[in-house]
Amino acid sequence: MSPALGLGTYKVRAVKDAARAACAQGAAWVDTAPNYGGGRAQIQLAAVLADHPGMRASTKTGFFTPEQASAAVTAGVLLQDQAATGYSLMPAFVRWQVERSVRELGRTPDVVYVHNPERADLHVPHIRARLREAMVVLEELADAGQIGGYGVATWDGLKHGVFDVPGLVRLAEQAAGSDRHHLVALQQPLNLVDDAPIRQALDGKGPLAEAHDHGLLTVGAAPLRGGELLDMVTDELAEMIRPGISPAAACLLVAASTPGLDVILVSASSPGHWAEAQDALALPLGVRRLREITDVLAAP
Repeated sequence: MSPALGLGTYKVRAVKDAARAACAQGAAWVDTAPNYGGGRAQIQLAAVLADHPGMRASTKTGFFTPEQASAAVTAGVLLQDQAATGYSLMPAFVRWQVERSVRELGRTPDVVYVHNPERADLHVPHIRARLREAMVVLEELADAGQIGGYGVATWDGLKHGVFDVPGLVRLAEQAAGSDRHHLVALQQPLNLVDDAPIRQALDGKGPLAEAHDHGLLTVGAAPLRGGELLDMVTDELAEMIRPGISPAAACLLVAASTPGLDVILVSASSPGHWAEAQDALALPLGVRRLREITDVLAAP
């Protein structure tokens, strides 16, 4: 079974147009963040979300733009030196940023991700304590109905062992004061470069399997790795993955065929791109074929 398709807005320029195209093609999710689109992505999404209340939406907390930094200092939730880092998981800031995101989106986000919490390790010696403090705030916001739930969106925190899925669940339980927490999702990159989670999932192991065991929504991001795979995947490699598809579709097909994946985010910006993505996912690769492909790509 293929995962649901969602729009990832990280590098999308015309966010509103891309979101309208995604909605028209039946996309299930749109994923954004306060710092995307120079800090304007959420505002641009608001009108589209208002017209499509069935579209599920996720945003994040952690990174911020210079304009948002200035506003946070004025609001008294960051000191000037903290604002200069471009990233914060300070509880007062998390609450302020999420409440601001809710206003910009014009609706309750289904998920608010703690955005690359490993990034805080550059500034905070005890990242797990900082992450737990952020989760306390997110638990309170979820209890109040201001957010649907929260998750962790990580680029390499799992890969580098900064944390693991069982550890994240324990932190959420500590933040909630019980096992009835609001940690609901895990987002991580899945692509031909960041393929360790794919290989692990083929053996029923790794973060995807662990997230599934804990009832978390599993979301794959960056199937083209920010577009860089388009310069790396040749027509011959795409043909090997599946005859007749483009390199972009081949990259998406491999990522989306990962066992245990619920949602795959793509940055498709036009109806044609969405149609290509949907065609690629109509027939996912089987476990045996996906293993063959990853073995070939791993060969020296």
